[in-house]
Amino acid sequence: MRFSLLMLGLWSSMTLAATHSVRSPNGEIEVSLSDDQHPHYAVSFHGKPVINDSKLGFDFQVAPSFREGFKIVSATTAKHDEVWQQPWGEEREVRDAHHELAVTFAHPTQKTQYTVRVRAFDDGIGFRYEVAHEKPLNIVRELTEFSVANSDKATAWWIPARGWNRYEYVYNTTPLHDAALVHTPFTFKTADGSHFSIHEAALVDYAAMTLNQRRSGTFVSDLTPWSDGTAVKTNGTFNTPWRTIQIADQATGLLNSRMILNLNEPNQLGDVSWVEPGKYIGIWWGMHINKNTWSSGEKHGATTENTKQYLSFAAENGFDGVLVEGWNIGWDGDWFFNGDVFSFTQPYPDFDLTAISEHGKKVGAKLIGHHETSGNVSNYRKQMDAAFALYQNAGVSRVKTGYVADGGNIKRIDDNGDARYEWHDGQFMVNEYLYNIKLAAKYNISINTHEPIKDTGLRRTYPNWLAREGARGQEFNAWGTPPNPPEHTPMLAFTRMLAGPMDFTPGIFDMSFNGLGDNTNRPQTTLAKQLALYVVLYSPIQMAADLPENYLARPDAFQFIKDVPTDWEKSIALAGEVGDYVVFARKEKKHKHYSGNDWFLGAISDEQARDIKVKLDFLEPGKRFEAQIYQDGKDAEWKWKPYELTVTKQIVTSKDTLTLHLATSGGTAIRFKAL
Repeated sequence: MRFSLLMLGLWSSMTLAATHSVRSPNGEIEVSLSDDQHPHYAVSFHGKPVINDSKLGFDFQVAPSFREGFKIVSATTAKHDEVWQQPWGEEREVRDAHHELAVTFAHPTQKTQYTVRVRAFDDGIGFRYEVAHEKPLNIVRELTEFSVANSDKATAWWIPARGWNRYEYVYNTTPLHDAALVHTPFTFKTADGSHFSIHEAALVDYAAMTLNQRRSGTFVSDLTPWSDGTAVKTNGTFNTPWRTIQIADQATGLLNSRMILNLNEPNQLGDVSWVEPGKYIGIWWGMHINKNTWSSGEKHGATTENTKQYLSFAAENGFDGVLVEGWNIGWDGDWFFNGDVFSFTQPYPDFDLTAISEHGKKVGAKLIGHHETSGNVSNYRKQMDAAFALYQNAGVSRVKTGYVADGGNIKRIDDNGDARYEWHDGQFMVNEYLYNIKLAAKYNISINTHEPIKDTGLRRTYPNWLAREGARGQEFNAWGTPPNPPEHTPMLAFTRMLAGPMDFTPGIFDMSFNGLGDNTNRPQTTLAKQLALYVVLYSPIQMAADLPENYLARPDAFQFIKDVPTDWEKSIALAGEVGDYVVFARKEKKHKHYSGNDWFLGAISDEQARDIKVKLDFLEPGKRFEAQIYQDGKDAEWKWKPYELTVTKQIVTSKDTLTLHLATSGGTAIRFKAL
């Protein structure tokens, strides 16, 4: 898209600022683009400003900046409305209804131009830059602003960006003005009760966007740089990820949004019938509570005998996989720093991959593979093909990858053989994660990424990217300082989970491995809350994270984990407030062991006990259901009585209302079995 004489003529004829606008299909959200002094945009909701005039543009290493002097030379509009289907997901059918505005800005003397494409949905807006330059452009700064209207009384929920622990922080609740440099999704509420979340969609070949609050209430896109300081390296022709703002009257509106998925490209892998959701167990939690070790020796967890026992337990209880960590050479010593020596094809002598594979086929459960890089991605890259081939030959169809390293300490070897150290969310690693996904797809392998780049909806484009970590998971309850607080999971629902599925690994039944109370490392929840997490925190591959013996000791509670599916026909957030509580209802998708007729409900609370009335009008009218209710007992509370659980049954219809009792850091899990 080169600058043309026609564009020059159009620009020279303009004497006044131009503004173009687009509204969402329901007319409640409006986005305007203007060239007054500096290209900028603004957003209104219900006729009131929510994003004030906010600048657009770039600074480059060599080329002139995209700042002042650019004028609108063309604008086009379009409408789109379709329903598409996910091969797996929180909802089988997703509606994509939006109005689009594409505005081209041009500069008269630089002879350059770029397009900003905006899509307005009923649940928010997305916009991206589209640049076609004849020479390479290395970006040093993206100038995109988010100037929050009436920010002085807004509340924000956030984690810091560019920290050593990547995304794995406890969330802060502060006035919006106190959020300095933050990761996205960045969720906040204004004084009138409207809720917003700033994030991005379709992050490909670009640096992740963090948000830097400069002037009070104004956040600027702060791209995570390369080790040489460059933000993004391009050949001159590129589309940025979509910059997104999800908008809702109530907190639950954010949870019911599918906008991030709608801004991603459709499936590019073709037939993905080999990608399957499911539930798994693992030789994993034992290492976190010091029962076993990743390293070889007498406490080694990843042995042939242990794995066979886990595979048998999995098959007997309806789980389709067993994750095994610590099976391969490289875990001895301080494995956090073993990235140079990991082998991804050579097992320890006490781990017989062939015998394990044969046992898995016999009993009907698969080994789930594990690749821990300890941050040395060059060592992993040179072995990746052989590692996936080995797993494919052994019948492994899912692999958990790990990139444990401090933020800014991902090790790569450059073309000169020198070590360079990158951020997990810089452009280099954005591409490295995607390379892993694409190569895995060639072997019909799906990936669950830990220490990942944040989710931006690419599961739509690459459906074998099943889940990610990208937040403080269950393991922090074993050794974290501090462990995850009671509000953590109700907070995740409205923050991290807006990005996409998380492998949180719920289902801990033994809360007292370090003793009870609130001064020990342990899950700060009740047993009922652990069950409810299977519905509240969405993932297509949920883990039953505890030891098998702890499940056998509580068959009443274990039944819910055995019953709950991981693939859904429909999902609805019924109630909730950020960090306080949340209630989700999901209908199972018809698949193998699931009829497609049952509904499941999960409700969780923070440190406050509460009773919540829930209307059952999401159930199909005229049908009867047996509500199998797993609820905190009347004396339950998370510190000293986390195990008190009542399991009851009653017949209900869509006309009924249930009162759910949630203890402190408690929960309720319900299966509505169709009759």
